[in-house]
Amino acid sequence: MSVHKGEIVTILKSKGLRVTPQRFAVYANLRSRGDHPTAEQILRDLNKEIFTSSQATVYSTLQTLREVNLIREVLLQEGVSRYDANVSPHHHFRCWQCQRIEDVDWDTFPSISLDSLRAGLTVDSYEITIRGLCEDCQ
Repeated sequence: MSVHKGEIVTILKSKGLRVTPQRFAVYANLRSRGDHPTAEQILRDLNKEIFTSSQATVYSTLQTLREVNLIREVLLQEGVSRYDANVSPHHHFRCWQCQRIEDVDWDTFPSISLDSLRAGLTVDSYEITIRGLCEDCQ
């Protein structure tokens, strides 16, 4: 997902956010990749750049971006938060061996009927997680 610098600035401002170097860098990093990185992976990438970022800054920036729905947190393994700049409805594939996660188009599967859920449950959203081996691990 390649995004022009001006587009990132416009997107951040449209959500009422100040465009700080760290906020810009975290969001640009997430927009440029499709691998659903952890906060630690993002921090490592940012610290390869010109400036040094702290773990606290990356975590607070991710929280802020999540609160304004520019990114989403993906929880596909216990205790591991990954982040995704694709906030449109989609599913995920997770490789058992290498742990790679990739997006699966929403229209890959027919709609699921939620009519048979027990009374009292209110569904806001759902997604399907497919687990298996990617082509590199087969």
